[in-house]
Amino acid sequence: MDPRQLAVLRELGDRGSVTAVAAALHISPSAVSQQLAALQRGAAVPLTERRGRVLVLTDAGRAVADAAADVAEALARAEAAVEDYLADPEATVAVAAFSSAAATLFPRLVAALADAGGPRVACADEDVAQADFPALCADYDVVIAHRPEHGPGWPRTVRSFGLLREPIDVALPVGHRLAAREALTAADVAGEPWIAVHEGFPLLGAFEAVVTAAGRPIRPVHRINEFSVSVALVAAGGGVALVPRYTGPQHPGVVLRPIEGAAVTRRIEALARPERLPRAAVASVLRTLARVAGELSAGDRDGVRAVER
Repeated sequence: MDPRQLAVLRELGDRGSVTAVAAALHISPSAVSQQLAALQRGAAVPLTERRGRVLVLTDAGRAVADAAADVAEALARAEAAVEDYLADPEATVAVAAFSSAAATLFPRLVAALADAGGPRVACADEDVAQADFPALCADYDVVIAHRPEHGPGWPRTVRSFGLLREPIDVALPVGHRLAAREALTAADVAGEPWIAVHEGFPLLGAFEAVVTAAGRPIRPVHRINEFSVSVALVAAGGGVALVPRYTGPQHPGVVLRPIEGAAVTRRIEALARPERLPRAAVASVLRTLARVAGELSAGDRDGVRAVER
């Protein structure tokens, strides 16, 4: 039974005529009659009857009208619960992020929200291929994703909020012959053994940009997605790798150097389904993420600082 049809029946019982119901609900008398007829089609017994020129409720109709009052009360409670849920600034927000962003942003996010008395967050790390980030929004309120600077955007099913434009630097062992330089070109490192991510993962686009700028094929020796493993391998002399400047892991045996003449930058963005955005707690988490992400790059003048780890 449609709650709107039940409401019309209830009003008929309270007001006594189709005309009075129409006036109260700001609809035409014919619309009232149509709603009642639709309700009757779903009922096994008559709900109304004619007494002279007046339409009144039968005993069964009165029973249904009484139940309609209970339905209206339940719907009101449900609407109030939704409003409270949307307005609750301390409700739990589920946040997922790829590993390097999780390691860098989650501690700052949790601390910032705790200091401000903000919402609670339930954090999870999710390392997936770029095309799979939007699907995570079905399970999480906010998903922190990354994509190449000039790569395709996200589908219209999600909303995106920019957090960082992060340069991708070359990681070298501290004793490497190129480590003393402030910046490198793709040609400088094209002949080195390389550590790259697996096919389909966003940072592969940065590696391909280096290959394009070098003007020669570069075949990776190792395929590793986890940056902490990559930098450990770099420190051990196993090759060079691309490592994000702000969210990559620190290692005492590794230095980072920017690459000139290659578009090696990625975008870190927060994704969410549109229906999650009216929640006050979700909005608070997005604002806090934007602030703590901005703090990561605040000391990096013009985004081209050589970084030593």
